[in-house]
Amino acid sequence: MSDEQALDVPADGCPFTNRTAGRPRASEAEARMQDLMTVAAELFLEKGYSKVSLEAIARKAHVAVRTIYVKFGGKAGLFREILRSGRESYFATMEDLETNLRPMREILIDFGARMNELVSSPGAINLHRIVIAEAAADPELAEAFFDAGPRQTREALRTFFSRADIRAQLRADMPAEQLSVHFLNCLMGDQLKRYLFMPQGCGEHQNLLLVEQRVDLFLMGAQRPA
Repeated sequence: MSDEQALDVPADGCPFTNRTAGRPRASEAEARMQDLMTVAAELFLEKGYSKVSLEAIARKAHVAVRTIYVKFGGKAGLFREILRSGRESYFATMEDLETNLRPMREILIDFGARMNELVSSPGAINLHRIVIAEAAADPELAEAFFDAGPRQTREALRTFFSRADIRAQLRADMPAEQLSVHFLNCLMGDQLKRYLFMPQGCGEHQNLLLVEQRVDLFLMGAQRPA
């Protein structure tokens, strides 16, 4: 059975009744993968990561358990892909950091605004709480979260700060990796704790103003002296 055909067989063994037989088109297979990730995310948020089995996900999403293993490698891989997909949706319309030629401050404000919107969303806050609660008992979950979220963000910023034109504007004694960590600390820092424990946020205009202030704080410490 092919990976695409496996999508047609739900956990209880019953095929879909509203589809014709045969190999689904790529667009259909992709849509079903998105449906699968949506179902899994809803179950994780409702019950917690450790209390959701692959069988329960497969049953509700009407796919075979084998499909999840083939596509994602298991529950941690599925969780990682949910986070990666969610992160990508927030940055999908942003110009590539490697080629964006706008002034550095504008780029960082744009990036910071999207990052702030992402981590302050109710779904992201709840998933973050789940990871904090279960990471000690499930290191694989913690690694999946870090790999799909913080590691991806740090690497994108490290690449940006390594660009020759950007590097020339920043202090030579601060490596790109440290600059990415410093920027994220300025951008989020204590604010992330506020989102986790006091999730009510500011309005859009106030959030943008706060992001601009944090970017300026970062630049005051990181920019090369004139």
